[in-house]
Amino acid sequence: MKFTLSWLKTHLDTTASVDEIAETLTDLGLEVEEVTNPADKLKAFTIGKVLHAEQHPDADRLRVCKVATDQGELQIICGAPNAREGITVVVAKPGVYVPGIDTTIGVGKIRGIESYGMMASEKELELSEEHDGIIELPSGEVGERFTDWLAQNDPSKVDPVIEIAITPNRPDALGIQGVARDLAARGIGKLKQRAIEPVVGEYPCPITIGIDDDTLDGCPHFTGRLIRGVRNGPSPQWLQDQLRAIGLRPISALVDITNFFTYDRNRPLHVFDADKVAGGTLRVHRAKGGETLVALDDKTYTFEPGMMVISDANAPESIAGIMGGDASGVTEETTNVFLESAFWNNVQIALTGRALKINSDARYRFERGVDPEFTLPGLELATRMILDLCGGEASSVVQAGAAPDHRRAYRLDAARVQSLVGMDIPESEQRQTLTHLGFRLEGNMAQVPSWRPDVQGEADLVEEVARVASLTKLEGRPLARLTPGVPRPVMTPAQRREQAARRTCAALGYNECVTYSFIDQASAALFGGGTPATMLENPISSEMSHMRPDLLPGLLQAAARNQARGFMDLALFEIGPAFHGGEPGEQQTQVAGLLVGRTGAKDVQKSARAVDLFDVKADAEAILAAMGAPAKVQVLRDGASWWHPGRHGRICLGPKKMLGVFGEVHPRVLAALDVKGPAVAFTLWPEEVPMARKGTATRAALELRDLQAVERDFAFVVDAGVEALTLVNAAAGADKALIEDVRVFDEFTGGSLGEGKKSLAVTVRLQPSDKTLTEAEIESVSAKIVEKVGKATGGVLRG
Repeated sequence: MKFTLSWLKTHLDTTASVDEIAETLTDLGLEVEEVTNPADKLKAFTIGKVLHAEQHPDADRLRVCKVATDQGELQIICGAPNAREGITVVVAKPGVYVPGIDTTIGVGKIRGIESYGMMASEKELELSEEHDGIIELPSGEVGERFTDWLAQNDPSKVDPVIEIAITPNRPDALGIQGVARDLAARGIGKLKQRAIEPVVGEYPCPITIGIDDDTLDGCPHFTGRLIRGVRNGPSPQWLQDQLRAIGLRPISALVDITNFFTYDRNRPLHVFDADKVAGGTLRVHRAKGGETLVALDDKTYTFEPGMMVISDANAPESIAGIMGGDASGVTEETTNVFLESAFWNNVQIALTGRALKINSDARYRFERGVDPEFTLPGLELATRMILDLCGGEASSVVQAGAAPDHRRAYRLDAARVQSLVGMDIPESEQRQTLTHLGFRLEGNMAQVPSWRPDVQGEADLVEEVARVASLTKLEGRPLARLTPGVPRPVMTPAQRREQAARRTCAALGYNECVTYSFIDQASAALFGGGTPATMLENPISSEMSHMRPDLLPGLLQAAARNQARGFMDLALFEIGPAFHGGEPGEQQTQVAGLLVGRTGAKDVQKSARAVDLFDVKADAEAILAAMGAPAKVQVLRDGASWWHPGRHGRICLGPKKMLGVFGEVHPRVLAALDVKGPAVAFTLWPEEVPMARKGTATRAALELRDLQAVERDFAFVVDAGVEALTLVNAAAGADKALIEDVRVFDEFTGGSLGEGKKSLAVTVRLQPSDKTLTEAEIESVSAKIVEKVGKATGGVLRG
């Protein structure tokens, strides 16, 4: 939305500078995107007078001029045909930048004679395309700034242009009067109020109008009148200057008038050549589909069923509320016009505009909302300007339908406003602000003006008061404590546990990922998901059709994308929900990590190696420890199908209490997701970690045992298919209070053991807590270990 300072001042009586107005507009929520001030590039130019001019001795087209300036008399060589003695000119002295030729003037010699400046033309100053001669001013004092002279004699040449960004909720600011109203409410001047005098019709309108019943919801109000005997020549210079300044091309007086009111009052209008309206009637109706129209942009549009059009007795003449038709458009030969002003439904205008791919000023305003009560007053204002500029006689006004009733009121609670805004705004100031913005106050009820469709509740009244009062004046104040003393922790235990897991993962060298909760069905199926229960009804794409059953698919897909770009060694983690159903509560928070490639870059010591399951086991144990998991856990087999069957482990507190899983990802899964191995991972469930029985803000006291530990070695002969883990878990369960650790230190096959047998040697560490163990107690525990291992594995002590 662009407007000039002079145009704004036709609605706002103010002495504020351009900078002050721009700063205020941004503070009011009408963000200023650009201020273009033509005077800025002309500030260095001054007025001079040619005292003497003579022919250059070595050039037929050059003249040597003596010019009086504010720095005294200067000699300037000029090639303009009108350079002569006695004229008042615009001078650029050495060091001045000339925008039209992109040059900084310096002292130079032209054909052997020195020149100390330049006398400028209009094109060189970018004032117009005129370049046949230098500027001749009818008045002006020597040394006077050229911008000051323009401000007094030709202000349009130095009229600043302000461009603001309009948010969708402020259609009233699409009219310059609306912008002026906001500034006046802030106190930057006073809004000029002008009475709208209806134009009395001199004869009945010969053109009838109507709205079909099924179109009243799209066009509730349609008005117009005939103006005969107009002269549609060029518009006056002031109007052309205003339109050019904001980027519009002047076309003719009638078209320029409609464009003027589009920007001045946010009231789009349209003029039909009345002599081209067949049958003397205009009807607003819905298209049946297939009708065509050549619009004013010379493009042919085909209407879809239900689109609103304006037709005469023969065919469509206008795309309702968007663009007129070329056949009934006005030309220089037009003498009789039908001026139309209507109110259109914003949603239906938007749908039609998007379907036909038309962008016009009318569509832009109607789809955001115009003042429904200004339909008829806008017609009257445009009629008066047409009569003043084009002459003619106006008929009486014809109307179809009526302006929709948009009356509504909301309660103004002054105390609530101060509470929400956090500023001390007196009630009288609040009421004055709303009054200046056009609200009508009846007691504590504020009647919303018809041009503010965005105000839909009491909260909007608060916003209006706050933005006019300026939130830049808001002072920060600490919130009062709800309870005295030390406040309770804000984070829940579960949140603190996730925070500990996140920090530990980062400390271990993992990079956090945030992946979508939606994945494709094939990937979900690899991890036990992809069922109809987790399928989305309206997925974003086919690659996001199901809720993820695990975090690993997202991490593996991220790894594949990175590998495709040359990053082969990765350490990724994510904390988030995984879903095993579509109902509330059918989800569980996971902590997942993934290692791919090697442990580090290649070096001469060859310390880098491929990652293995023991890397992720150590990381998983460290993260569980940070979340408060018990140190003593069991590692069991029989994980899910996406883990390597012989290279993974489940971290458990018992057969049914699983805290996490670690191990190699199944090669089948890696191949399906295009990940180049090796790839090892872990998945942890923070919610499964038991909460501490007693909550405390401090760490537990360090327990140091002052009694000597005892270690005993056992060698068991077991079947070759028995897993070492089964034997270790059996030995550890012999006495959970006394046995601190069980470690495998040797495996032997062959020899005297025979076929199908092997020997596993373990070290069992016994740590007493209250007294030193006797030999009998040690033997008792040893017997339990042998018994447990025998029951679990069928193994016997090796002789």
